[in-house]
Amino acid sequence: MLTTAEILSAAVTRDASDVHIAAGCLPTLRVHGRLVPLGDTALTPEDTLRFVREIAPAKHLDLLATRGGSDFSYEFQAKYLFRVSIFKQRGMASVVMRLIPGTTRPLADIGLGDHVHALLNRPRGLVLVTGPTGSGKSTTLAAMVDCINRERDCNIITIEDPIEYRHTHNKSIVVQREVGEDVPSFEEALVRALRQDPDVILVGEMRNLETIEAAVRAAETGHLVFSTLHTTSAARTVDRIVDVFPANHRDEIRTQLSGTLLAVISQQLLPRIGGGRVAAFEIMFNTTSIAAYIRDNKTYRIISDLQTGAKFGMCAMDMSLMTLYTQNQITYGDMLAACYDRDSLQKMLDNYAAMQPKHR
Repeated sequence: MLTTAEILSAAVTRDASDVHIAAGCLPTLRVHGRLVPLGDTALTPEDTLRFVREIAPAKHLDLLATRGGSDFSYEFQAKYLFRVSIFKQRGMASVVMRLIPGTTRPLADIGLGDHVHALLNRPRGLVLVTGPTGSGKSTTLAAMVDCINRERDCNIITIEDPIEYRHTHNKSIVVQREVGEDVPSFEEALVRALRQDPDVILVGEMRNLETIEAAVRAAETGHLVFSTLHTTSAARTVDRIVDVFPANHRDEIRTQLSGTLLAVISQQLLPRIGGGRVAAFEIMFNTTSIAAYIRDNKTYRIISDLQTGAKFGMCAMDMSLMTLYTQNQITYGDMLAACYDRDSLQKMLDNYAAMQPKHR
């Protein structure tokens, strides 16, 4: 049976993104998107409970017992930070731990260029980074905060559950508040933040109507606001926000979004040929025509603007995937598995192939 320290050390040395601990199976790492078992002895319920007790503060052990789960941060060897989710399944304790990189990455290294960088100098508005769990949203947001921190003199307030990347003050002041530790809820933290002279506010996740309302209000009243949603495209992101509101308030929120939304960046992480992972992005900037689509409830038209909006820095997800494939960064199978419209993507590939020079 591997010890807790041995499992976490393996996660660090093998550059794992996640650690999975569940009774009845081997300790398992997620390495470059693939599940990799460790050792040769399956975990028992006693093993998983012992693992939990070794890493969880007493408060979170109580929440596991009374509510069935809790989230918190765990520091390993005083230098590696994990985001931890402990929970019960079939009455037994289980754990998933996300290894948070020790340093942020430049936006260009992530795959985001000058048009996205320009957003970070805007005085107000809402920027949303979306995608499924494990798609790198936190990494992208941390890179944005780090960039502002290095380049601008701002008061940055982050509201997270739990805190992942830890920022030190640079040109900016960075105040990081953890929900459940420093403040009871995202909504409470947002209301308080507006009284704390913020220039930039990062909301770890817009989980409910109250948080969305507060984030939009903060963007409307002269703050640059960043947040995330678990949506998979720009159009779906707008629709998801609108659908959270009661029917009699949806026209109002569409009008608010059309004026305050700056951009939606949807992303996925795919296995990179040769090892590691690479991000594919759908990038939407709120142009005059897209603002009209949002206001008039015609978000189905957004995709056409993404496909033709390269001069504005926009890109549809399938175009991003095709670019990665033609650059030999991802496989054909992974491209198809991640795309939104296979028929449209195949047509783009056929057109691309037809334009390539013929070799005799």
